[in-house]
Formats: sequence, structure tokens, C-alpha cells
Amino acid sequence: MLMPKKVKWRKIQRGRRRGKAYRGSSLAFGTYGLRAMEPAWVSSRQIEAARVAVTRHIKRGGKLWIRIFPDKPCTIKPAETRMGKGKGNPEFYVAVVKPGRIMFELEGVSTDVAKEAMRLAAFKLPLKTKFVALNEGEATA
Repeated sequence: MLMPKKVKWRKIQRGRRRGKAYRGSSLAFGTYGLRAMEPAWVSSRQIEAARVAVTRHIKRGGKLWIRIFPDKPCTIKPAETRMGKGKGNPEFYVAVVKPGRIMFELEGVSTDVAKEAMRLAAFKLPLKTKFVALNEGEATA
């Protein structure tokens, strides 16, 4: 699964999920993409499950780009622990996704295959998504 090799800080604060994605909001590599329509934390397990769903459907045809990376550690305190005594230990990593962000891109397959592959990937993700395609040099919904 995806995780950073090295981090500057082991534990970080949760933050707030506000605003839209301006960077990473257009297709840069492939012809088809999957765009986030709402803010969410996407875990490394969910990214991997979506990647497996897409690669199984396209059957060695085409190329897939993953445009998000889980670099935010999420901490969990052990079960049946009293309040206080500090922050829990990092258990997994998440990618912070804002609305408008292109999460996956695909190239080298037909539109029908790409649409179905992205639909299967969307089932594995905890947010609403939209299929986008590149037409005459611009991304359309």
C-alpha cells in the first residue's frame, strides 16, 4: 500500500476540509479521468482497491495514473483507553481530496471500457465522483 518513505512529523493535526482543488483539477496525463465532487479523506487501502478494480477491468490494456498520494497520518487510540494521556499512534495514511481533484487518469482504452473501469473504481471510494473525458484539448464533464 501507498505510504510516505519518510515524514517530517510523525503525528499531525486533523485540519479542516474546506475549499476547492485548483491544482490537479484538470486532466494532465490521460484521456479519461475520475474527478472528486466532494471533500474526503481517501485511505491508502481505498486507493489500492480502486487501482486493482481498474487494472482488472482494463486487462493489461491502457495506462493508469494515480494522481493522489496518502501523506497524512491518522492516529487511533487503543480500545478501552481512558481520556487524556496524549495522542494515539499513527495507524494509517490518508490523502486529503478536495472537490474538483482528478484522482485517477486512464489512457489507451475505449470510452466504454474507461467509463466502466472508473465506475468500478468509484464504488471503492468514500466520496461522490464524476467521469471526465478529454475532448479537443479541454476537460469536459
